[in-house]
Amino acid sequence: MFYRNVITEFRKWASAADRKPLILRGARQVGKTTAVDMFAKDFDLYISLNLEKKEEAAIFNKNLSVEELLQAIFFIKNVSYSKNKKILLFIDEIQNSPPAVAMMRYFYESPKNLHVIGAGSLLETMMGDKQVSYPVGRVRFIFMYPMTFEEFLRAADEEEAVKLYNQVPLPEYTFSKLMKLFHTYTLVGGMPEVVKRYIKNEDIVGLKPVYQGLLTAYLDDVSKYARTPAMEEVLRHAIETAPFEAGKRIKFHGFGQSNYKSREMGEALRTLERIMLLYLLYPSTAAEPPAMPDKKKSPRLQFLDTGLLNYTVGLQGHFFEYDDLHSFYRGTLAEHIVGQELAAVDMNSDKKNSFWVREERQSSAELDFILPYKHYIVPLEVKAGKTGSLRSLHQFLDRAGHPFAIRLYSGPLQVAETSTPAGKPYKLLDLPYFLAGKIYDYMRWFIDPA
Repeated sequence: MFYRNVITEFRKWASAADRKPLILRGARQVGKTTAVDMFAKDFDLYISLNLEKKEEAAIFNKNLSVEELLQAIFFIKNVSYSKNKKILLFIDEIQNSPPAVAMMRYFYESPKNLHVIGAGSLLETMMGDKQVSYPVGRVRFIFMYPMTFEEFLRAADEEEAVKLYNQVPLPEYTFSKLMKLFHTYTLVGGMPEVVKRYIKNEDIVGLKPVYQGLLTAYLDDVSKYARTPAMEEVLRHAIETAPFEAGKRIKFHGFGQSNYKSREMGEALRTLERIMLLYLLYPSTAAEPPAMPDKKKSPRLQFLDTGLLNYTVGLQGHFFEYDDLHSFYRGTLAEHIVGQELAAVDMNSDKKNSFWVREERQSSAELDFILPYKHYIVPLEVKAGKTGSLRSLHQFLDRAGHPFAIRLYSGPLQVAETSTPAGKPYKLLDLPYFLAGKIYDYMRWFIDPA
């Protein structure tokens, strides 16, 4: 059982004066239940319900008041309620009972010593299909993702590396070791069961059954949320081919070299986005706030986990041939793992990262990511090696009202003062890939030094 950063968010939630019932959202097998089980050690009493069990789901079908429902739960679990005890109630696989999901709103008025968390692998499809509505302001959401690089370091007992990783700025002597560890993390990915097996045996070949088991489980789930048998086939195709399209801008029509039309494939991909198996990142054309994503333009596809991507596409052998993540698979892998790290930075929002485009007849430009920071939009480029053209970044800066830019690459941390070809002076922060998860800490250090 590895410590997950989401437990820190749980503790903030539990201590809040205006605490609301919590809905934990995340893809299947990212470690939601295990994280709650670990968090439960903070409590005097832990009650866990799994609504895949019919007898436990049936409690919510009796139209009971909150008080009566709690009495029934305590009775079935054979525990005594005490107002002097700090209690955690965890309702897992909550999507199996629409009445249970609806009841979450009423737990807001439950006793203050009672903390309630709901979670479920397919809850998002229920929400998307509007089987259940949540009143605004009555529940709180936290979003959970595969393990981050920092969590991977903790799992590998690299405690000193974790300490230095969180030090801003990073000491120069840590660069080589952290880059090597990040290379391994990118190979393995962040799915907890995979990480657990790798940490134990350090055998990449032995991970194949675990990866395949995860993919098979995702495919087996399709029948639970497909509207029709025909949509089942579209969803299966989307899951099987998404890793091959990850990191690219995609078209819905004919996605994954299929004959599927735009409407049916768009529905399939948006369904998989709701259950957090993939993300559709849309571009913006703005260099000044607000940078609203343009959903009329082609999105870029981000898959759940880079380790699963490596396994599916067959990239694992390349990790032993190259030191730089940008040296193979068209440079897509470095950009993809950066996207995975950025997604996990904010667990309190499901807002997606955007990228920037300028699409004109004469020339076009595309910038890997744009990040909001105070009243700025900061450009972020993921580049090959320690050099490489920054043409798109320069075009963005010439339109932006500030002089700050960031490049993630395979070199050490450094700050340079330079200028665009058009003559605009700017400051460039170069960061090694492995600091993607600390990007906002470094933006504060870079833009607003004490």
